[in-house]
Amino acid sequence: MLLQLGNPVITGFSYAGRADSYQTSSWSVGETYIEEYNSWFLEQQTEFLLGRDDFNNFLKFMGHLSYQCDKLLGDKEVITFLQRERYDITILDAFNPCSFLLARKLGINYIAFYPGTLNGPLSIALPSPVSYIPVFSSQLSDHMNLWGRAKNLFYSLLAPVGQELVWSTFREVAERHLDSGSPPGGLEELHQGAELWAFNTDFSLEFPQPLMPYSVLVGGLLNKPAKPLEQDLQLWISSFGEAGFIVVTLGSMVSSVSVDHLLIELVAGFSRIPHGVLWRYDLSRWPHHLDRPPNLRLVDWLPLNDLLGHKKVRLFITHGGQNSLLQAVYHAVPVLAIPLFGDQFDNVVRAETKGLGLTIKPTHITRELLSSAIQTLIKDVRFKSSALSLSKIHKSHPVPPARRLVQWVEHILHSGGGTHLRPVSLTQPWHQRYLLDLVVLLFLGLLGPVVLCWTFCRNKNSRDKRKKTQ
Repeated sequence: MLLQLGNPVITGFSYAGRADSYQTSSWSVGETYIEEYNSWFLEQQTEFLLGRDDFNNFLKFMGHLSYQCDKLLGDKEVITFLQRERYDITILDAFNPCSFLLARKLGINYIAFYPGTLNGPLSIALPSPVSYIPVFSSQLSDHMNLWGRAKNLFYSLLAPVGQELVWSTFREVAERHLDSGSPPGGLEELHQGAELWAFNTDFSLEFPQPLMPYSVLVGGLLNKPAKPLEQDLQLWISSFGEAGFIVVTLGSMVSSVSVDHLLIELVAGFSRIPHGVLWRYDLSRWPHHLDRPPNLRLVDWLPLNDLLGHKKVRLFITHGGQNSLLQAVYHAVPVLAIPLFGDQFDNVVRAETKGLGLTIKPTHITRELLSSAIQTLIKDVRFKSSALSLSKIHKSHPVPPARRLVQWVEHILHSGGGTHLRPVSLTQPWHQRYLLDLVVLLFLGLLGPVVLCWTFCRNKNSRDKRKKTQ
């Protein structure tokens, strides 16, 4: 049996080898709070679109997650039910610290699934030389100049501080609900207790770097061959002939908040190009005063995988979510990225460095810049060529990502855990791990003779001076 922990809803299920054999159970914090939380998050989304994303807002978000966590762990009925299910292992959302606390509360071994790139949870101690591996949120590539390396070093020194601030929002929850109290090692201890870490990334998009036996890349779980589109959508695409069409998915954020000047520039930019533009947007929230050009079609939902796999698709405009970028890689579609918040800024740096596309920050968007970038990405064959190359790398992996994840989960279950995959470095004190104790010893060993020599010479000079004065 497996227990999947997410944010802010948890789902438990058992599986007996058939899709119809799943048994699910869910928990929610309550409609009243969800409405309040959504209202707060809409305000934050407006800030994101205006370029005001900062770490304080992230900590406020973590504060909401800790509140949800407190309510979940305090629900005795749900906790008792989950304990009675006797799950064999937990696959948890490693972005949310509450997932680790719930697994610890239930006393279940867990596999951590991280939804982003390798540079997220630094405390799991992957080998990460700052000279060429960018730290989370640095927005750097693996090719850094002197100032880039200086920035990366600075961010690496701040990372433990940031992790401690995140954990501070959950410490009281852990003390209140865990029988053993708050883990002495905090979030780092919970991270390092995972039997395995699975990352939603792939070296077609990720920067090459060292891995450890307890880490596996499973990016592309949503990727699959495209299916034929519905007739109505196919007819609309055909009406643009060889010009083809562009897919736009900027998440629910852009269609949930009122940033009219951004919409005006996007629509004006789309009106300048000959391609069809299919945009996932909440129709009920479209400004009544804003006219839509003939080539723009808004839909509440779209079959993204099937559209990206269509032969007439020319470009994918996305906010830079990891799954969206991996789907673009799979179908070899160039990308125009408009990152909005969180890890999206790091994600799009990888896409741009790999030659998959270009990036425009939302605060920089103008109709001229947008239409020019679209034409560059479609007409310059280098972007399509890079996309095809990345797709070939991704698809040629000997084991598909879904099967890869299943095999590793089965390995952990059959071998009784992942202890054999974890090096002793995970339990070493930090001064031993970085050989600081040895550095101090060597320093003292070299300094000692120098001090003795200096003392001897000084005393000898003093004696010589006294003899001369006599």
